[in-house]
Amino acid sequence: MRLPYPPLAALLFAMLAHCAAQAAEAQVAVAANFAEPIKAIAAVLEKTTGHTLKITLGSTGKLYAQIRNGAPFDLLLAADAKTPEALEKEGLTQPGSRFTYATGKLVLWSASATTVDARGDVLKSPGLGKVAHAAPKLAPYGAAAVQAMDRLGLSASLAPKLVQGESIGQTYSFVHTGNAAVGFVAMSQVLEGGRLKGGSMWVVPQALYDPIRQDAVLLKRGAGNEAAQALLTLLKSPNVKDLIRSYGYDL
Repeated sequence: MRLPYPPLAALLFAMLAHCAAQAAEAQVAVAANFAEPIKAIAAVLEKTTGHTLKITLGSTGKLYAQIRNGAPFDLLLAADAKTPEALEKEGLTQPGSRFTYATGKLVLWSASATTVDARGDVLKSPGLGKVAHAAPKLAPYGAAAVQAMDRLGLSASLAPKLVQGESIGQTYSFVHTGNAAVGFVAMSQVLEGGRLKGGSMWVVPQALYDPIRQDAVLLKRGAGNEAAQALLTLLKSPNVKDLIRSYGYDL
């Protein structure tokens, strides 16, 4: 009797089928500032475990509302600590799973290489065009931007120039497309390999805004999801921590 596959081919097919059966997918809600790092981390996860991620990006406030309304997420990577803590108190997370995966940095950025100076004095320029920042009620980086403007004493003078993005991702787009001259964005959005991708930036001093501690938490739905558990483990690994640092985060 002729076998449908040669013995070696049949063995390889069985091995591939087994690996496919073992692989899992996690649905992850991710704060927009972490868009680039999570893509790189997802690639590492798939290469090392076979598990995959389905990533939904957005402002932390919007993701929180979606989770409370039953969105099928397994994990949340927030841009703050208070949102995962709130979900924890509401009984929507797996107890003991919350931890800080990064601490973000706020920068003032322009797509032009000559617009932003080393001290941020461009914010005092009468001829400055639109200034973008994320919605403070939805995005922690937006709240940090408002704090920075307040502490600089520039809130009143900048008020007529401000444009607001729903998320830090939309805020970056305003500046990138030229719809705003400058914008308060996450350092991770403008770095690549630890260097500025383009344009000009001022790193906003930490004294001007409260620390942006970003927490991850496993949601109730993800309790038995192997891909979600693997991602949490990976986020704590030395190599991935180094990768996160390369985008300008502190740990």
